Amino acid sequence: MVRPAMVYLSFPTELGTVYTRDELIEISSLCKEAEIPLYIDGARLAYGLAAEGGNVLLSDIAALSDVFCIGGTKCGALFGEAIVTRRPELLPRFDSLIKLHGATLAKGRLLGVQFTQLFTDNLYLSIGKHAVSLAMRLKSGFINRGYQLYIDSPTNQQFVILPNDKIEQLRAIASFEFWGPKGEKETPVRFVTDWSITNEDVDTLLSAI
Repeated sequence: MVRPAMVYLSFPTELGTVYTRDELIEISSLCKEAEIPLYIDGARLAYGLAAEGGNVLLSDIAALSDVFCIGGTKCGALFGEAIVTRRPELLPRFDSLIKLHGATLAKGRLLGVQFTQLFTDNLYLSIGKHAVSLAMRLKSGFINRGYQLYIDSPTNQQFVILPNDKIEQLRAIASFEFWGPKGEKETPVRFVTDWSITNEDVDTLLSAI
């Protein structure tokens, strides 16, 4: 049997769900016991930290993982993610490997400026809270109109089962994804709110359903 080299999890997950602080503590403890690094993918980190009913802080992510990333593009940055570690020995020749694979810019100041701005005056967490609050409005709107949730997500990703004719109607005013194969009469879809969505956008969508 191949020996596992790392535990990888996403916060939040592709299904819009989040781990609790106790779950992360348990996973982190098991990783330490097995001497396996824990990596947390934070491409959507701002929205996981702002999850409704969540109890995980950025300081928890930093303390419980060995390496984690902070997503930028899903929070309005032009490009890039920040890799963070308390154990640099886990990433030998990291800079050289990035350059080898064409992922390093000759001039990286723009990337740094973006993350400096995102972590000034709590902007990163504010963006997450903004998107999640709109997602909760969207969720309530669908439920109040009799639609069934496909997944009950506390984050900015909302999964709803829609009649196929309603899907075609909504495509004229909103972008969303099929979440699985198209059904005969209805199909699960995913809506995602982010830094750019406004209350007016949500009102327009809810009026259409």
